[in-house]
Amino acid sequence: MSGLVAGPDGLLRCSWGATADDYRAYHDDEWGRPLRGDDEMFERMCLEAMQSGLSWITILRKRENFRAAFDGFVIDKVAEYGPDDYERLMGDAGIVRNRAKIEAVMHNARVAADMGPGLSDLLWSHAPEPRPRPLSMDTVPAVTDESKALAKDLKKRGFKFIGPTTAYALMQAVGMVDDHVEGCCVILGEDE
Repeated sequence: MSGLVAGPDGLLRCSWGATADDYRAYHDDEWGRPLRGDDEMFERMCLEAMQSGLSWITILRKRENFRAAFDGFVIDKVAEYGPDDYERLMGDAGIVRNRAKIEAVMHNARVAADMGPGLSDLLWSHAPEPRPRPLSMDTVPAVTDESKALAKDLKKRGFKFIGPTTAYALMQAVGMVDDHVEGCCVILGEDE
C-alpha cells in the first residue's frame, strides 16, 4: 500500500492528511464523513468551487472567513445578495476575491433557493454504490462517471463553476465516496 504516512501521533493516514495540522484535523474529522443538509452541502459545494486552481489548505485556513462573509452559507440569505454584497465580498481580504467565483456563489444560491428544499437530496442522488477503499493514492480518480453526471445535472439546472473534477472533490468531501486509502486510521461506520 502506498499513500499512507504516520502522523505525529503514530497513526497511519492518507499522505495528504498528515502534512499539516489543518489537514490532519480535516482528514480525521470531516473528509469522507457523510454530510447532509441543504445549507451544509451548499457550503461544501461553494468551498470546492473556491478551491479550483488553489491549494485546499488555503481554503481550509480561510473557511471561517468564508462562513462570516457568506452568512454561514445559508442559501436563502446568499440568494438575496445584490451589488453591494458583491462589492463587499470583492473587498474582503479574508476570502478568495475572484470575481467569477464570487458571482458563481451568489448565482448558485439563487438557483438552489429556486429549487426549494432538496439540494442535499439532489447531490446524494448521484452517489455511487460503495466500493472498496483505494489501495494507493495513485488509484484515486479525479473524475468518475458519477461526477460527470452530477456536473452535467447541476449545469442543466443552472449551477455554475462545478465541473466533473470539482463535483468529484465534493463527493469525496461529503462522504458520497470513501477515498481514504486502505489502512488509513479513519474508520467510517455504517451510521455515519
